[in-house]
Amino acid sequence: MANATIRISDVGKQYYMGKLPVPVLQHLNLIIEEGEFLALMGPSGSGKTTLLNLVGGLDEPTSGSIEVGGQCISKMSSAELAKWRSQQVGFIFQFYNLLPILTAQKNVELPLLLTNLSSSQRKFRAKTALELVGLSERAGHRPNELSGGQQQRVAIARAIVSDPAILVCDEPTGDLDRESADEILELLQLLNREHGKTIVMVTHDPKAAKYAKRRLFMDKGVLVPERDTESNCQESVL
Repeated sequence: MANATIRISDVGKQYYMGKLPVPVLQHLNLIIEEGEFLALMGPSGSGKTTLLNLVGGLDEPTSGSIEVGGQCISKMSSAELAKWRSQQVGFIFQFYNLLPILTAQKNVELPLLLTNLSSSQRKFRAKTALELVGLSERAGHRPNELSGGQQQRVAIARAIVSDPAILVCDEPTGDLDRESADEILELLQLLNREHGKTIVMVTHDPKAAKYAKRRLFMDKGVLVPERDTESNCQESVL
């Protein structure tokens, strides 16, 4: 992808409780520049994670459009979106989601099983990713043999092993002590600064948010402050 700029234009999202619509996001407009490290903050239920899921292609807007690198992902079919997501987005969650029966090396290799890479190529990429997060010596260890911070480093290695342009992080330090959290946030800074990853992070922690280049706040489905955007991808998604 030549350009990973994210354009969110007049996006709304609602869910249903029975037949009753429940609005979550309302007329959001936002540009996230390529290479940015953005922290989204706000109270529970403000829509932060919903917005993160839309950016990562895990969900679709009810209205408006989302464009990433010139591609309107909100118009993609499920198959197209799955392919785009596997190539362009790495996901980092609060609870690691590692498979307990697999070693760190095998956990990192998992996303590559969907590619045409050979076994040796997958192993090389996983080894490189583990080296980047400082865990090459733990490649043969299973999750229960690693600390929480080390498990999150494995999860980050898994997220970057396919070299995505974008990392979406949902409370990536929420289950860690302060020292481990700072180490993970410094690693995210390194990935942003030296490897050009665009990072969108949801966090409740003001100390974590300070590691980002920009911070935005959400409340009741609205960004504070809002930034108007213009996009070539204007049609609403129904």
